[in-house]
Amino acid sequence: MRDFFSFPNPVNEVSARLVAAGVVILTIATIVLQQPVLLVLLAYGFVARVLTGPTMSPLGQFVTRVLTPKLGFESKYVAGPPKRFAQAIGATLSIAAVVLYFAFGQTTAAFVCVGLITIAATLESVFALCLGCKIFAVLMRAGLISEEVCESCNNIWSNDSSVHPAAS
Repeated sequence: MRDFFSFPNPVNEVSARLVAAGVVILTIATIVLQQPVLLVLLAYGFVARVLTGPTMSPLGQFVTRVLTPKLGFESKYVAGPPKRFAQAIGATLSIAAVVLYFAFGQTTAAFVCVGLITIAATLESVFALCLGCKIFAVLMRAGLISEEVCESCNNIWSNDSSVHPAAS
């Protein structure tokens, strides 16, 4: 059961960026189509990825089992804990959107949360800029996240994302 509720470390950044691209498509569809069921799917995907990595995420499964292998890009590994933290931020925003929409009828506030996810996922998918990872690094430097959680995360401010736990 412990393996089931785990997150990969290291993470293939190619797959992470493709998942982010899928999130961008889903968030744009959610905003444009104004379909509340898409809010629930968005939240489910983030929670599933936080809890189990790609295991229970349909998008994660599609990307890791179908899309990444078919595209043939060389794997590029990065530390897993910052990516999980980023997914947790997405989960928080998407759950907030669901609660705002369904419990409080705050449609605009819900779609603002979705818009924030769209911005972050676009930065990740297009520019390999993970905002959650940057926040994770700041929290590590502030001592709020133990250095032992992610020794390889110390290089997050550099462009060298080839440093990962499997490389040592």
